[in-house]
Amino acid sequence: MTATTRLTTAQALVRFLAAQYTERDGVRRRLIGATWGIFGHGNVAGLGQALVEYGAVSAGGTPSGSPVMPYHQGRNEQSMVHAAVGYARQSNRLSAHAVTTSVGPGATNLVTGAALATINHIPVLLLPGDVFATRPADPVLQQLEVPHAGDVSVNDCLRPVSRYFDRINRPEALIPAVLQAMRVLSDPVDTGAVTLALPQDVQAEAYDWPEDFFAERTWTVRRPGPDPVELAEAVHAIRAARRPLVVAGGGVHHSRAEDALAEFAEATGVPVASTQAGKGSLRWDHPQDVGGIGHTGTATADELARTADLVIGVGTRYTDFTTASGTLFAAAGVRFLNLNIAPFDSHKLSGLPLVADARSGLEQLTEALQLHDHRVDAAYVTAYTEDKERWEQRADACFAAGEPDVRPTQPQVVGALNAVVDESDIVINAAGSLPGDLHKLWRTRSRDQYHLEYGYSCMGYEIPAAIGVKMAAPDRSVWALVGDGTYLMMPTEIVTAVQEGTAIKVLLVQNHGYASIGGLSESVGAERFGTAYRFRSEDGTYTGAPLPVDLAANAASLGMSVLRAKTVRELRAALAEARDADTPTCVYVETETADTVSGAPPAQAWWDVPVAETATRPSAVKAREEYDRHVSTRRRHL
Repeated sequence: MTATTRLTTAQALVRFLAAQYTERDGVRRRLIGATWGIFGHGNVAGLGQALVEYGAVSAGGTPSGSPVMPYHQGRNEQSMVHAAVGYARQSNRLSAHAVTTSVGPGATNLVTGAALATINHIPVLLLPGDVFATRPADPVLQQLEVPHAGDVSVNDCLRPVSRYFDRINRPEALIPAVLQAMRVLSDPVDTGAVTLALPQDVQAEAYDWPEDFFAERTWTVRRPGPDPVELAEAVHAIRAARRPLVVAGGGVHHSRAEDALAEFAEATGVPVASTQAGKGSLRWDHPQDVGGIGHTGTATADELARTADLVIGVGTRYTDFTTASGTLFAAAGVRFLNLNIAPFDSHKLSGLPLVADARSGLEQLTEALQLHDHRVDAAYVTAYTEDKERWEQRADACFAAGEPDVRPTQPQVVGALNAVVDESDIVINAAGSLPGDLHKLWRTRSRDQYHLEYGYSCMGYEIPAAIGVKMAAPDRSVWALVGDGTYLMMPTEIVTAVQEGTAIKVLLVQNHGYASIGGLSESVGAERFGTAYRFRSEDGTYTGAPLPVDLAANAASLGMSVLRAKTVRELRAALAEARDADTPTCVYVETETADTVSGAPPAQAWWDVPVAETATRPSAVKAREEYDRHVSTRRRHL
């Protein structure tokens, strides 16, 4: 007779999660490292009680300083997911966090975070409460009534942004559902947000669970190699190319393929450009690294892309920023070779597919090419090396401050931070004008120093993600770079950092509005409408004086130590002091705007933002003419 243990559904779930592990390359890690939670009536008596039950005992059931399921208290449901994503990304997707919320607004607040996780292929387990499965009364508090469907709840909003979704309407249904959930979380292709909606009555219901359900399980994270036929075709394509270019995406980091990429580049001389997710695949000073590519890329990488006859995508999704909305790869007869673990991505742009783990694929490509002693022409190497040197001189000019006692520009802020950090620091950003400056100018010194969330480019991501990253890398300095617009979206997890003693660094840049969208608005004929943080003028527009908002005081009121910097000199000193701090610390700086002082180099490639086809205002008419000119250069790669 099978041994059983009588537990509630929530208790069984916590015990099960505590016994799940991943393994890759002989390294074993706990799959669900901790649970974030905000409690309400939909989860307090179920998962809340279960976390209390197993929060002070070891997996063997004896008292211990190590809980079965560590718990972290959050302040906002969306930001808890961001923290979990930061943790999982820093953990190379081999360890993740769970997030539990109440039914209703707590659950629907998860949607943005779930979309971010799924778009970026980062594992996170979402455990929202749900309405009663037994339906003792309709409607209960926070129940969405749908006249034509009695089984719909607000949690169904999470279906399209989840890689796996299930609603556990009976205790025994948890067993197959949670096994599927673990499969998806540990799958390098399918991973993303996983949602198990938990009706509040089912969470508290007891059931006789088989003991085998709680046995330790190890989920192997596979490294599939390439098909021999596809590998041979890839080698042939590379050998035939005169101007090949690698586009390194986030898959290089997820696979830990940085060393394999460096070996490939050094053996062949092929230059390597990087997407936002792939930046840092090579160090900035590696001879084959030519910087970011696409709309926010360097002139060096973008010119190489325009003239490349073979584009070798490694772990990239080819987003519109990377391809300049289909206008960047312009050479006649250009071909694409796509090394990707996901077949869906490996077939993009009608490319030759090389479906494999990035590291395994690169290692076999390098080995095969070395058999032919293949290397690109020396003149090609000389040309991109000289172009790279010229770009770095432009970056130096952006970083330089002729007078240290003046307000810095945003590129000078980036340069000051770059001068303070070393290869152990981690820099996090997601939205605003900073991603463009960072992609062009930041000099990445380690594989995981550059942490840009640009799949969803979600404002508010940076501070909670920094907390998650710091949890995964407690001995490293972790910087959240935020503008005032992003800061005002979601500063609340500062309280969590203070509470937990998580010594993140926040670099808060005040430029009085949505700087990147302001510039975009101007370029598309929308005249910066609604993008400045200013009082209304007499004509009703937001063009008056800047708002008297003190964001530094706000950060201090939430418990952070705050260092104010008014000049380049003060900024350098404040950044150095913050880096040495062992408590959560914010450096606040107001920047000189690009309207009056030269900023970063402009975009080196186009990005498609449709412009009004008909308008009377001159700015929109002119913008449409420019738009039509760019659209005419778009290519369909067939």
